[in-house]
Amino acid sequence: MKAIEIRNKYLDFFKSKGHSVIPSAPLIPENDPSVLFTTAGMQPLVPYLLGEKHPEGTRLTDYQKCVRTNDIEEVGDNRHLTYFEMLGNWSLGDYFKEESIAMSFEFLTKELGIPAEKLSVTCFAGDEDCPRDEVAAEAWKKAGIPEERIYYYGKDDNWWIAGEEGPCGPDTEMFYDTGKPACGPNCEPSCGCGKYVEIWNNVFMEYFKDKNGYSKLKQKNVDTGLGLERMAMLLQGKETPFDTELFEPVMKKLENIQKVDIIESRRIVAEHLRSSIMIISDGGRPSNLDRGYVLRRLIRRMIRHLNKLQIDLNELGELIEINVENLREMYPELMKNKEIIKNVIIEEKEKFVKTLSNGEREFEKEIRKMKEQGKNKIAGEVVFKLYDTYGFPPEVTKELANENGYEVEIEEFNELFKKHQEKSRAGSEAKFKGGLAEQTEQTIKYHTATHLLNAALKQVIGKDAHQRGSNITVDRMRFDFNCDHKLSDEEKQKLEDLVNEWIKQAIPVTKQEMKKEEAIKSGAECMFIEKYPDIVTVYSIGDISKELCGGPHVKNTSELGHFKIKKEESSSSGIRRIKAVLVEE
Repeated sequence: MKAIEIRNKYLDFFKSKGHSVIPSAPLIPENDPSVLFTTAGMQPLVPYLLGEKHPEGTRLTDYQKCVRTNDIEEVGDNRHLTYFEMLGNWSLGDYFKEESIAMSFEFLTKELGIPAEKLSVTCFAGDEDCPRDEVAAEAWKKAGIPEERIYYYGKDDNWWIAGEEGPCGPDTEMFYDTGKPACGPNCEPSCGCGKYVEIWNNVFMEYFKDKNGYSKLKQKNVDTGLGLERMAMLLQGKETPFDTELFEPVMKKLENIQKVDIIESRRIVAEHLRSSIMIISDGGRPSNLDRGYVLRRLIRRMIRHLNKLQIDLNELGELIEINVENLREMYPELMKNKEIIKNVIIEEKEKFVKTLSNGEREFEKEIRKMKEQGKNKIAGEVVFKLYDTYGFPPEVTKELANENGYEVEIEEFNELFKKHQEKSRAGSEAKFKGGLAEQTEQTIKYHTATHLLNAALKQVIGKDAHQRGSNITVDRMRFDFNCDHKLSDEEKQKLEDLVNEWIKQAIPVTKQEMKKEEAIKSGAECMFIEKYPDIVTVYSIGDISKELCGGPHVKNTSELGHFKIKKEESSSSGIRRIKAVLVEE
């Protein structure tokens, strides 16, 4: 069964169970400080999981484009991906464990045709904070899973929380038995031997954790996630996602044009190219900061492995064409954005070729130093500096060193690289921990202030100035917008004065629900119109601002305090960035 068929079956099934199908949010999150990219289906639904009413009701389903980068260095093995698609269904205070489990079992066995005997499940084992989840276990038994295939694990495996505090609860996970031999008499879903593959996770948000411990939530939610690539691989009987139709055309092309046969490098090129295409299509651009840096890293890692395969870099254009053509049914927006995607990747390729040239010059400087000092081994810290500062691949350093009769302290480099990986992973995980816990009174104020700044930019810069992204924390707001010049001090002062004038006017912030077409006709502004469902929420601030937005917002501009621009700078080509704060007057 192809991936597109699995996706369509999923959406149709949950639609038949009373769920509204909502569009995938873009990979570039809007007003979410917790992550660089959309990392899960629940992320765009945070306000509604916290109690805000969703215009499409209490039962929702979608496919969500996701990027997670904490395992970027592992891509190349038989399973890791940075870009993937997550299928999800949600209950916002509607059904709970029994109905959620019954629907999951029905979909897996009836719609996808997975034999029940291939399924095992895990439930929360219970501890001093919360009891053993017998309700979920009984629901599984009732559905058709025998007791011997129901396993119980603790908080590390079967508990979900966003951050240290916030909504949380037990989850139940579904595992597919691949038929591989058991690794021993105690082989079960927690093993890493490959016999059991996790395919679906249903989270039951029924608790709230704060510094005083756990309490019961008034609104109980269900949040589920099913990985499409993994499911397609299993149903097609393939060994890896790279053997499915999602990657097969580009993998075949790479095999035909490579001069050196390295399967890991082919996978890295195919995966990073797909991820880069998806990020660029949703508005991402390479840079040295945040998500722009991640995109740059993906493209450059891909180019390094094209070089390892000894593939002419001029083949990139055709590789992009193959990807877009292969994925156009699943993501029609790729056709519309194809030329932009090509231009961005090829421009970044040309920059990286120069970077490699600069790295070679730095390498030669290091060799001269070593000759002067009478050394015959290049220190690991030098190899790492060339890699980290100049993007110079360690394998290239090693090759050049050998050609010049030098050895490389590769173990020292590996240790430094390992520490770098751990730091990167910790940073990525820390970003992901924000989530639900980041919806504070202060972030809600900043969210509202972005609407005022967006409106002010149209008056000061011009009506064609539009939001191109934002990032909010409890300490500041960051706002990206299209503009072809550095703002003058006079322009920045005008922006501040306008926003503060509107704050002083104590303008009410109102909310309406309407059809998407009506909202656009009424003049409501939004980023990524395709991401919104048919019924949308429109927030208006008097006649100053009108935007499609998920919220939440303050009730009146007078709640915001004093608006102050701290910095204005370039974000990427044609995009400027403002960092601002709200302070008490």
